[in-house]
Amino acid sequence: MPVKRKIPFDNGHFFITFTCYNWLHLFAITDGYELVYNWFDMLKKQGYYITGFVIMPNHVHATIAFRKTAKGINTIIGDGKRFIGYAIIDRLEKAGHTDLLEQLEDAVNKSDKKRGKLHQIWEDSFDWKECIRDTFTWQKLNYMHENPCAGKWRLAENAAAYADSSARFYILGVHAKYEVLNFKELADINLTVRSS
Repeated sequence: MPVKRKIPFDNGHFFITFTCYNWLHLFAITDGYELVYNWFDMLKKQGYYITGFVIMPNHVHATIAFRKTAKGINTIIGDGKRFIGYAIIDRLEKAGHTDLLEQLEDAVNKSDKKRGKLHQIWEDSFDWKECIRDTFTWQKLNYMHENPCAGKWRLAENAAAYADSSARFYILGVHAKYEVLNFKELADINLTVRSS
């Protein structure tokens, strides 16, 4: 799965974004928000930390802290997208969304088809930025938390009201649908943080 830039580290705290192919609202169509929570659970079991997130109808923003890992972080993200993608396809098939499935099949390029890829669930790459300073982390958390309230979305009256987000925790101290670790607690964990 190609990425714009490879994450050159085996640990750290990162702001990550990945998007459904052609900005299709695949999470909303399949009611697949909990698929991301299942992936977060898998990451936690591997010793990583979810410090913030928002799941939108067609994309995910998350801040994730990785401990030293033998597997590349890009591979970990790619595996998560694959895990979520298979489940989305399964739900589309069960719901009889044949037009959408055909669109996702037609989007697969020839070389990927030769390798056995059946559907194009995601945009080809994901974006990432390393969260080194608290001010930058707060900036990214605020950006993702305000996403459901901004512009064309208007999914909630305020950030804390959107349940598929960590906003309620950071604003009110109460988890909505999924429990995250306050990123300030990363200082107490043996996690290498690079300086800028």
